Amino acid sequence: AMTMQIGIGLDPTLRLSYAQQAEMVREALRLGYTSAWTPAGMGRDAFLTCAQWSAAATGASGIPTGIAVVPVHLWTVPSLAALAGTVGDLSGGRFVLGIGTGGYSDEARRDYGQPPVPAISLMRDYLLTLRRLLAGERVDYDGQAVKLRGVRLAFTPPRVPVYLGALGPQMLRLAGEAADGACLNWCTPEQIAWSRERAAEGARRAGRDPAAMQIVEYIRICVDEDEDTARRAFTRAVMGYALARPGAPKDMGYRAHFARMGFDDALTDLEARRDRGATEAELIENFPRDLLLKVGYFGSAASAAPAFRRLAAGLDVAIARVVAARPTPESAAAVMRACAPGA
Repeated sequence: AMTMQIGIGLDPTLRLSYAQQAEMVREALRLGYTSAWTPAGMGRDAFLTCAQWSAAATGASGIPTGIAVVPVHLWTVPSLAALAGTVGDLSGGRFVLGIGTGGYSDEARRDYGQPPVPAISLMRDYLLTLRRLLAGERVDYDGQAVKLRGVRLAFTPPRVPVYLGALGPQMLRLAGEAADGACLNWCTPEQIAWSRERAAEGARRAGRDPAAMQIVEYIRICVDEDEDTARRAFTRAVMGYALARPGAPKDMGYRAHFARMGFDDALTDLEARRDRGATEAELIENFPRDLLLKVGYFGSAASAAPAFRRLAAGLDVAIARVVAARPTPESAAAVMRACAPGA
């Protein structure tokens, strides 16, 4: 097996200027990180961000960049393909596009004027057509979510792998069947192993080699010498994913993912507290520490690297996703240094 690669993950919550991001990416390269990743959404554009990072690091040997993940309801397939192909071109073929559902609720799709297509059909349509367009093919496709007639890119980009954001068994099998990789999130090492097995099932079913499949994951890390400050910032990051919104189903998306890992009772308790009017601060204080440390790390810089490596077991690319304990560039840089490949 290939040795695991270590990437750095920077997101808009860090509030870094473009100049600060460029400096972080150059330092990441010096520290031995092999890729830089960012999520996409309705914030500043992630494709332009990756192009900027790519340019910032070209003085050295350059750094591969990736988006994990683009919520597809924000884009049509042809526009996504043209953009991803362009960043692939600009970066000399060192760009990975990750795509995801952007939430499983019909409400999320309604907000963006999308038809209520099942998540799995939506992602299959995007995956199959995106990969063909990026390969330079002329595409005819008649799916539930995507319909194209004779569409092709007006240029041939270098190879741009397409990864699928996947948590549940169906999405993981789809990744194995039709994607170049799977982007996991908030996993215990046991959940990584389980996820790889589901993706391998999909690959075998499609006659593909499961070993050709890249399994990548964001592992959130927050360091501060004041452990409580780190814990609060880290818990805030988890809560946005783990708790079901009031009235939302608990058998889909991230809530189901955390339940699969054995956290259902703890989350049900926290949701009940919230529904009775608990403040964010109260919820943070009542969030079980053991749950937090099973899916990420907060605490002193000295203990970050061993925790990160333990959580990364079984991945092809482990991405140290920076959670800043304090709103300063230094707080973000501290995570990057603590988890550096040589650390």
